[in-house]
Amino acid sequence: MIALIQRVSEASVTVDGQVTGTIGKGLLVLLGVEKEDDESKTKRLRDKVLGYRIFEDDAGKMNLNVQQAGGSVLVVSQFTLAADTKSGMRPSFSVGAAPADAERLYDYFVECCKDKDIQTETGVFAADMKVALLNDGPVTFWLQV
Repeated sequence: MIALIQRVSEASVTVDGQVTGTIGKGLLVLLGVEKEDDESKTKRLRDKVLGYRIFEDDAGKMNLNVQQAGGSVLVVSQFTLAADTKSGMRPSFSVGAAPADAERLYDYFVECCKDKDIQTETGVFAADMKVALLNDGPVTFWLQV
């Protein structure tokens, strides 16, 4: 399971002209699910995402996680993160989870975030989404479990 996280001042996702999720300060989480992923990996990645210290403390050092910084999370499904790009000029998605499994684990990731009492917004799984963000820093990390 892969999460590309971006520290944002604000972010939103729109589907068919309707905003489905919007946050102020927090994390935009692009989530990719692979074939071997399961609930255990999902919880480990949730813990890593929510615990990752990429927000500045009073001294200007990245020492706070999203909850300590008073932020929110916007989770967007992103199957292209599971692409194999090692060879050729076209990505292979052979390591990506089947759509039904990916959606189940995406939904589980979202619920696991909400279980930690953090405001969690979402896109729409497998939809054509328009994601807008104001990256703060820019600060972007690739997390994988």
